[in-house]
This record gives sequence, C-alpha cells and structure tokens, in this order.
Amino acid sequence: MSSKYFVPSGGHPGQEQLLTDRAVFTNAYAVIPKGAMQDIVTSFLPFWEKTRLWVLSRPLSGFAETFSQYIVEVAPGGGSDRTETDSSAEAVIFVVEGTASLTIIGRQHELQPGGYAYLPPRTEWTLHNKGQKNLSFHWIRKYYEEVDGLETPEVLIANENDIAPTAMPGTDGKWATTRFVDPKDLRHDMHVTIVTLEPGAVIPFAETHVMEHGLYVLEGKAVYRLNQDWVEVEAGDYMWLRAFCPQACYAGGPGRFRYLLYKDVNRHMSLRAPGQVSARKTL
Repeated sequence: MSSKYFVPSGGHPGQEQLLTDRAVFTNAYAVIPKGAMQDIVTSFLPFWEKTRLWVLSRPLSGFAETFSQYIVEVAPGGGSDRTETDSSAEAVIFVVEGTASLTIIGRQHELQPGGYAYLPPRTEWTLHNKGQKNLSFHWIRKYYEEVDGLETPEVLIANENDIAPTAMPGTDGKWATTRFVDPKDLRHDMHVTIVTLEPGAVIPFAETHVMEHGLYVLEGKAVYRLNQDWVEVEAGDYMWLRAFCPQACYAGGPGRFRYLLYKDVNRHMSLRAPGQVSARKTL
C-alpha cells in the first residue's frame, strides 16, 4: 500500500470559529492538534531563505529534555547553505512533500516523500528546494551523547517505501514498525521510526518507560491513552510525551493509523541534574 503523509498548510482561522479545540498541555504529555498550526505560530531560522517552520517540541526542564522537533516548509528556490548552527547536534530529516536537495560533504541526494536522512554531529550539509512546489519535512534534533569506545554513526540515507516493516510479535502484522536504523547498533542514541496500526489493532497495555516521545500522526485516526486520559487524534496532530508517561492506543479505522516516532535510546541515565557539577568526595 502506498504511503501518504499529512502536510500542514497554515492559514488563519476566521473570526467566526469557536475557540475550543483539542490542544492540551499537562505535566505528563501535550497534544498539539493540526488546527493549532496556523501562520501566526510559525518561526524562522537564521541563514534559511524562503523557509518557515512550526516548532512542535523543544527541551523543557522537568518535561521532555532530550530533543526538538520541527515541521519545516521551504518554498521553491528556498533553503540554506548553513543549515545547522550547533555542531554538537545530530539530526533526522523526514520528507513528507516535495523534493529535498540535500548535499552532504559535496555529495547530493534527492529525498522524495518518505525520504529519511540521519545526519551525525559535525556533519556539513546543505538543503534546498529546487522544485516547483513547496517542500515539507520533519527535522528532529538532539545533542549526540558520545561514549568512549563507540564510533559516531555515519550518514544514513533511506526511504521508508524501500524498507519492510517489522511486525510486532503475535499481531499478524497489524502492528508494525518501519525501522531505519538497526536497533542493535548502539552507536545511535535516538531512534526515529514509523509505527503502523491497521484498523482494529491496539497497543494492548499502558507502556510506561524512560524514553521520551514525539509522535506526529502521518495518516489516519485513533484513540490514544495518555497518562489517565483517552484522547482522539488524527493525521496532522502531534503528541509530546515526557519520560514514564503511560501510553496505549486503539486504532479504530476506517483506514490505517501511522505516526512518526522519536525516542531516546542506548545510553546510561545521567545521575546529575542539568548543569550540576560533580561533587564527589573521597571518604
């Protein structure tokens, strides 16, 4: 089955529209519905031309602290030769509309919808829209956590349409994950995957774990259990979960339910508060 991805278009609501919406921010999770992604809340970045973005998440002390996620819209002729201003940041790019002309250390890649790029820290890359219609992509950023004895991962270019999803055990393929990175590759400290649930499929227990999540609904609709609440979500909605927020899901149909998922993985838990200096004493 071919993939399709929701793409926000912005705009501005009329004065006759009701103020009530599904947006919510709690101490365990946030839901940013697609209707909240209007022109008035877009942001801009230095050194990017003809580009705007919706910031979906950013590190917040006491909430989710490991990553940021944007939806970026680049008009024809736009882009950047100085994309990332923080050399410690790693990134994942996932294209949902148009074609991204991505150049990495002099080598050009054309990313179509479904296109994925993992960009390690200290990677020189540029990105432009050379097409005739808007380019839209998700950009997930994280500080890479170096580990002595582990090499930094290399650049990875892929497309989800070329990857066979991995079915969850006992689900007959009704719940599956498209993985761009081998889960056994401990060089990676974050995973960005695509989760697909067919109509009637469920996540059958309240997952409660240390990984933080960003979940952007690419297609379909479902009812998601977040902490103690059942929340209806649909294509274009974003769920932002802090560590240990209980979560489950029921995909009621009529079509399949798919989302882009971020989580932090494969590292020891820091034993210091952010900014804390080691205070170890010799006894």
